This record gives sequence, C-alpha cells and structure tokens, in this order.
Amino acid sequence: MRDLMNDAAMRAMTYLAGVDERHVGPTDAAIARLSALEYSLPDGPTDPQAVIAELDDHADALTAVGNPRFFGFVIGATLPAALAASWLANAWDQNAGLYTISPLTATLEVVALRWLVDALGLPSETGAGFVTGATMANFTALCAARHAVLERAGWDVERDGMFGAPAVTVIVGAEAHPTLFKSLGLAGFGRGRVVRVPVDNQGRMRADAFPDITGPTIVCLQAGNVNTGAFDPAAQIIPRAHAAGAWVHVDGAFGLWAAASPKYRHLMAGYAEGDSWATDAHKYLNTPYDSGLAFVRDAATLRAAMAITAAYLPTSEHREPSDFTPELSRRARGVEVWAALRSLGRSGIAELVDRTCQCAQQFAEGMRHAGFAVINEVVLNQVLVQFGTPEQTRAIIAAIQADGTLWAGPTIWQGQTAMRISISSWKTTAADIDRAIAVTLRIAQTQMGTA
Repeated sequence: MRDLMNDAAMRAMTYLAGVDERHVGPTDAAIARLSALEYSLPDGPTDPQAVIAELDDHADALTAVGNPRFFGFVIGATLPAALAASWLANAWDQNAGLYTISPLTATLEVVALRWLVDALGLPSETGAGFVTGATMANFTALCAARHAVLERAGWDVERDGMFGAPAVTVIVGAEAHPTLFKSLGLAGFGRGRVVRVPVDNQGRMRADAFPDITGPTIVCLQAGNVNTGAFDPAAQIIPRAHAAGAWVHVDGAFGLWAAASPKYRHLMAGYAEGDSWATDAHKYLNTPYDSGLAFVRDAATLRAAMAITAAYLPTSEHREPSDFTPELSRRARGVEVWAALRSLGRSGIAELVDRTCQCAQQFAEGMRHAGFAVINEVVLNQVLVQFGTPEQTRAIIAAIQADGTLWAGPTIWQGQTAMRISISSWKTTAADIDRAIAVTLRIAQTQMGTA
C-alpha cells in the first residue's frame, strides 16, 4: 500500500508541477489515444501500480483546469490546502452522513458552516447542506421552499407528495441558469410551468416587470448571470415578494461570493433578506470537485424537507449531516471546505475575489484597446468578447483552444455569439492575463487578416 500510494502521489505531483505550462485543452492526438481504453473487462486481477500507471499514461487527455489560464465554465483551480485535505479525507474513508460514524467530519461541517455564513453575510441562524454542486444546492433549497409554502397552505408535501397539492407559482428571470430549471423539474414543479420575468440588456430581472403575487409562490433570483455576471435587483424585488408571502430563493453559484469582498459586496445588496441561497465551493472557494452548498435561513425548514428516519440509523444530540442533504451516504466534502476557509481566512477570500475581478477588467480593457467589442458590463469576473461576425468569433475561439495557452469557450447571449471568459482561479495573476491577451490578439488578428 505504501509503495502504491507513494507512486500515485509522485505522479500527481509531477502533473501539478507542469500544469501551469501544459496545453490547457487536450490535443486531438491525446483524445485519439483514448481508444486504447476501450477493451473488455479483464478476466483476472491487474497489479494496482499498473492500473495507476495506465491512468497516468492518459493524463494528457485531461483539460488542465488547474492551469491559471483556464477561463471556462466558472471553474476555479484547487487550493493547496483543499487538495491536501481531500487526499487526507479520502484516505480516512469516511461516510459523512451521520455524526456517530464520523464525529470529526460532522464537526468540521458545523464549523465550516458557521464560517461560511459569516463570510457571505447571511443570517446567523442559517442552516446548510453540503452537496455536489449548484444543481443539487438549488434542488435542496427548492425542496425546503416547497415544504414551507405548502405547509402554509395546509399541505404536508413530504407525506402526501405533489399529487393534489395546492398549485405553487414559480417566478424566475428570463435568463435563469438551466440548472435551476433542472432543479425545478426534480422538485416536481416542472421546467415549463414557470412565470418568466423579462430582463434588461445585462440579463437582470426587471423589477418594473415583476408580476403581482397571489397564493403559494417561490421567487428565484440570480446573483451572477452566467454570461454577464449581472445581479438581479434583490433590494427591490425581495420586499415585494415577502409582502405577498412568497419564498425567495437565490441562485448564487458564483456571484454569492461577492459578499465576501468589501469592494464587491454592494452587488449583493438586499440578497441577505432571501430565504435560501445556493452556491458552489468548487467555483470561487477553489475546492476540489464536487462541492456545492445549499443555505436555508430557517434550518428547521431545511431539516423538515431533507431529514431521514429509520430505526436502524443511530442518532445523537449533535447535528446529523444527512438531515440537511438529499443523500445519506456521501463523501466528506466538508473537510475540503473547512481547509480552504482555514487556509484563506477572511482577507484571503476577499483578495481572491478582488484579484480575479481585476483580472477580468484587465482582459476586457485589453480587448477594447485592440478594437474588439466587449458586450457586457464587466461587474464581476465574466467577460464576453466578439470578434467580428459569429463565424469569425467561433473560428477564433477554436484557434485559441487549439493553441493551448489559454482556454475559453463560446456562448450565445441575447442573440449574440461571443467568447466567454470566466476568471475564478486562485492561480490567475495579472501576468497570466497579459499573456492571454497577447495570444488572443495574435490569433484574432491573424484569423481576421489584420496582423
């Protein structure tokens, strides 16, 4: 076992040592070599070290998410302390569902939750579930919302289900994230049975178009539009929603972290008055995948929606982690969250948000200076760039990915084709942005014949 683990650790360290300078996306040749893995299940055992060696042999078919110039999908690299904590937690091999099984990991969840609520400016009584990502965080929070609004209407949804339940109106912005609609479908509300509020030219829900509310209602706001980074006007909408008895849920997959920065906290004005919030730790907090967080102001409501009861399961006077998430058995992702928070501290989280947002501004300014259109207001860490026609933009994005110095993806936003830059890695510096700008301009000017 020691030799095997040392071998795996050395291979991992070799990968990490070179990730900052490797081709950010996998090459066509590396992808083609993956066909070598398409064999039948072996009849007998294989030496574990040979298994690890075979895996490592195909590592060039990975996308180098840990590269400081990976700007796709709002994915951060993994902080050193969080990665080391993940290795340690995997070696501990803990099922984090119950306090009795794993007192340490259950305690770390409680501590990390308290720190998160503090850092994000949420109400002190807030409860939370440690889940896989924002999809499950939205789902978990929406289940709590479902419990609350139907309980007020005299319906026990956990006991009686959705058949025959009072109708619940769900109000969302026209540019709500697709995973929110998936979560609504999972929670029984349907992906299409929603009221969509028009948005402005940055994707923000228009408060002047917000509908009147009657009956059980859930309002879903967005803190951080996935294309523009824009924030719905929570300070205007939440009081109106609450006055009508609605539950307000916030999809803040990455934008919620603006609250941790004194410089960008103004973007979260009014959001702390919501009833639930969803975010990812594997975005701005730079923990390993997978790591999402579902927050609910009333912890008892979250527990009512998620708790499991079985005679054979041991319980204690302590917080039972499985009472706050959809899963019973799950990995101890709270260990990584605790380690990331412990290593950064309040100032470190703020610095990470500030620096990545400054890098976004730097990249946008470099594009504008060269005469290319930045089509969004760069309020946080998202930048949308156009290079002439849609065809030219797509060709330049493909050429940038093929070059491998950086990685950015395409998007279509409000009918416009653009390159989307998302910066949330703890590794990204101004020097990385200078390098990314130089490569982007060289490729764009060559492709457009203006070099």
